[in-house]
Amino acid sequence: MPRATLHNRQDSLDRALNLFWQKGFHATSLKDIERTLDMRPGSIYAAFGSKDGLFQEALDCYATRSLREMEIIMASHDSPLDALAAYIRQLGCLRDKEVPSRACMLAKSLLELGEREQAARDKVETLLAGMEARFRQAFANARDAGELVDPERPAHQPERLGRRLQAEVMGLRAYAQREGDSEIVHQLAEDIAQDIEALRVS
Repeated sequence: MPRATLHNRQDSLDRALNLFWQKGFHATSLKDIERTLDMRPGSIYAAFGSKDGLFQEALDCYATRSLREMEIIMASHDSPLDALAAYIRQLGCLRDKEVPSRACMLAKSLLELGEREQAARDKVETLLAGMEARFRQAFANARDAGELVDPERPAHQPERLGRRLQAEVMGLRAYAQREGDSEIVHQLAEDIAQDIEALRVS
């Protein structure tokens, strides 16, 4: 039976995701991909089209999983603000986990990709916008539920709060990539979580 029909496509995509997340797009060679996926070039191209196609599928997979993890936390809390605070607190555990990189794969890709990879960069921008939109929706839900203090204040508008939270998440994850005490990352996450909780009407 041909090798291409034997390999598990999702398993290959999972492996590629971890590889790109760890090394980045440019530092990942075709040889790296062949070795990690245990596939020959022809099989890789038949399954994913190109290195760029494989990378973009890996980005989609990463974003889907990230949103799914967030939705599980959001669904477990009645309060949108409590849910967002819980989401941030679990990010404080980044240095306690075995992951390819503690930095966000989308943020890493945004900084790495240039004009030659415009299609992939556009996808990164779209996926990041989707994450920001989810944060924005959570704050809008909090406003509609009467949770937000002074909801007419410009800084408390869901758009600005969602944008700010995404910037804080990206910064937290970048900080977690540094060598250092994991307790510091926990403290930073706790500070951000408490800032979210402080938005609640007392």
